[in-house]
Amino acid sequence: MASSTLQQSFLQPMGPVAEEQFSHLLRVVGITMIVILPVLVGVPLILWRYRYTKPRGDYAPEWEFSKKLEYALWGVPVLVVIVLASWLWYSTAKLDPYKTLGPEPLQVQAVGLDWKWLFIYPEEGVATVGELAVPVGRPVEITLTTDTVMQSFLIAPLAGQIYAMPGMTTKLNFSATRAGAAEGENTQFNGSGFGRQKFTVRALAPSDYAVWVAEGARGPTLDERSYATLRRPSVLADARTDLGLEKSAEPIMMTLGQEDAFQQIIAKYHGPGGTSSDGRWGGTGLPQADTAGADK
Repeated sequence: MASSTLQQSFLQPMGPVAEEQFSHLLRVVGITMIVILPVLVGVPLILWRYRYTKPRGDYAPEWEFSKKLEYALWGVPVLVVIVLASWLWYSTAKLDPYKTLGPEPLQVQAVGLDWKWLFIYPEEGVATVGELAVPVGRPVEITLTTDTVMQSFLIAPLAGQIYAMPGMTTKLNFSATRAGAAEGENTQFNGSGFGRQKFTVRALAPSDYAVWVAEGARGPTLDERSYATLRRPSVLADARTDLGLEKSAEPIMMTLGQEDAFQQIIAKYHGPGGTSSDGRWGGTGLPQADTAGADK
């Protein structure tokens, strides 16, 4: 199984997307050093040569223009900007979040809630809250939405950041090249539980991933009723209590009770008048004030 140490930065890449981001950072640092290093070295040298030791520069009161100096002062920064812009264009196209990284990617559907993430695996028939598991070596395509305010999805060691909004979907593609554990989070402030809306991403060997899926199939069922409970504003530990589970910070493993649950969550925002006010999959408004757990 994956290590319990969570990677939290693209400086510790676990897949090709974060590796390209890390490489891009090194390229940018290297190119900008062309401008920065001469300043860091030249300023002390000039101070030493022309101020703190016996002045050795020629006195030239009529001097006012130097072609070589002007070419250097303007030409080098222009070339640096051109190179940086080219690399940025290249990396932006290469890291298109909608571009799949291989054939038959694992399909995962993510729903942002207050203050937790729900992950649905339609192929495996399972769902999780607070944990995302992926097999090493297989591309992953996550389709995202939220059932609350706009949120920002980020798994720094594996993929870039992307926004999600209610009633809409966006996609994020990545893959893991080694086993390990990473931290995922919402980076868009959304209330008092924002700081605890994190989840664990486990990159597992294919055999370990199969075991993980089998364990999830033995959990409680994700249906309209249980989803309405999850939709209440609550952190992971309180959501477990609301579902009748032991209160802890452990992820919730569930059986997918309805194959089109993700589509139902999105569809309720596209009813008559643009929204659906009924109780279908928790409705589109905030939970009632007297609903248990709503004030958590």
